[in-house]
Amino acid sequence: MPASVPASVTALLRRQFDLTWALAEYHLDRLEPGDFLWEPAALCWTMRQDPAGGWRADWADTEPDPVPVPTIAWLTWHIGWWWSVAADHVRQRPARERDDIRWPGPGAETVAWLRELRSEWTDTLDGLTEAGLDRPSAYPWPADAGLTVADLAAWVNAELMKNVAEIGQLRLMRAAGRAA
Repeated sequence: MPASVPASVTALLRRQFDLTWALAEYHLDRLEPGDFLWEPAALCWTMRQDPAGGWRADWADTEPDPVPVPTIAWLTWHIGWWWSVAADHVRQRPARERDDIRWPGPGAETVAWLRELRSEWTDTLDGLTEAGLDRPSAYPWPADAGLTVADLAAWVNAELMKNVAEIGQLRLMRAAGRAA
């Protein structure tokens, strides 16, 4: 087998994840506190402070039409939510509910939180065997979908790439608006 071909599914998933995370770092390193809650449109989903000083995500159980534009704050919370639950499933822990996921707020604390999730995920991914990858997974799809932990890991890579691209686009739009 040529050296450029991963020796296992785990190695391939890890390479793909590392590529995706490199894009995440590019944007995370450049975020400013004001970027998080910037609303690029009248119809937005964002994070709102509750009376106790915590943060709550805008949410609807049925996706509205039109879909609100998410803020960077909402996107970083969203990543934290689905990634935390994905790690729970892979590590066979009780899965946290959406409202159990606490967003740290607009700034460096959120970037540090996402980097902690990255560290937990890479430890999880690196600890998987081929048998572990073949184990059934009921997240983020129904239990009867017939998908595996490998499918979940591939979904994490795809979902992270999508969310990071959205963060990058919003960051660039805000910066371009300030420059104009």
